[in-house]
Amino acid sequence: MKILHVITRSDLGGAQTVVINLANSMCRDHEITVVAGEEGPMWDALDVKIKKIKISEIVRSISPVKDLSALLKLRKLYSSVNPDVIHLHSSKIGVLGRLAFPKEKTVYSVHGFDSIRLAYRKFLPLEKLLKNRCKAIVLASNYDKQNMIHEGIKNHLHIVYNGVNIPEAEEGLVIKGVEKYRKVVMCIARISPQKRFESYLEIAKLLPQYAFVWIGADKEYTDLPDNVFCLMGFPDAKRYIQLADIFVLPTNYEGIPIVIVDALSYKKPVISSDVGGISEIVLNNQNGYVIDNEDAVFAEKISYILENEKIYQEFSEKSSEIFHKNLTIETMVDQYTDIYKM
Repeated sequence: MKILHVITRSDLGGAQTVVINLANSMCRDHEITVVAGEEGPMWDALDVKIKKIKISEIVRSISPVKDLSALLKLRKLYSSVNPDVIHLHSSKIGVLGRLAFPKEKTVYSVHGFDSIRLAYRKFLPLEKLLKNRCKAIVLASNYDKQNMIHEGIKNHLHIVYNGVNIPEAEEGLVIKGVEKYRKVVMCIARISPQKRFESYLEIAKLLPQYAFVWIGADKEYTDLPDNVFCLMGFPDAKRYIQLADIFVLPTNYEGIPIVIVDALSYKKPVISSDVGGISEIVLNNQNGYVIDNEDAVFAEKISYILENEKIYQEFSEKSSEIFHKNLTIETMVDQYTDIYKM
């Protein structure tokens, strides 16, 4: 098949990770083209066999002049590439792409419905208007699917969980300073109000016997608790999950974060805020906990898991089981291939 992926940005967020994993996994047997509005780290992560095209008029914000130009260029691109499948990723290109491409060839992935409903409410009327302008709308969780249905978008809906590679253990990875603490708690996220960094610091204060590592800082932070290690500039940060004993994600809204899938791939128990579709892969009292955003409750659950070896081992094995059953790249590729062939 000729498969055309189109996405707005080419940084390394969750949607871009899905594009990378799908494209790299399928480029041996299919002709893959990836289009984005900018060059960025995503380009470097794509296999050399994949054709990359930049259309600079594809921008995240609404811009009538640029949007019209992007629409015309996408139509011209369709004529030149003549793909069998067009796969659109995220809300802005989901609008432009469904206007530009024939619906019988178009698959649209919504990477976290809350990004439309909360941050980009302006796109919802367009989502409803264009709901039948593709052959499939793919959601990353049942939570997202139910939200779509609630908004009146009920047809052509499919659930495909985002998958990641089965990791291999690496030697030589070190986070200096954590060795003097009993256990290592880890979070990988950008620092933003959504991700509740301040709550993470408060949880760390309640558990001074553990090292709390946060990877994803945008600058150096001072006046942190002694047991907090706030790190920046770690490429491919997920590799460092193997150094953690437990993965923690306080957050205000999510779909299903790929970083939690990464944590499960490393057999880590997970404690997260009870938002979005996280409870579909983190099962209470089985491989972790999804809980209210209360610092004391986070601290209690972290301590309970880390201080009970039997519980820790059971949760670790369950995380691995959930990952291998539903969350590998192979499973994701198989499910998307079935949708492409519809």
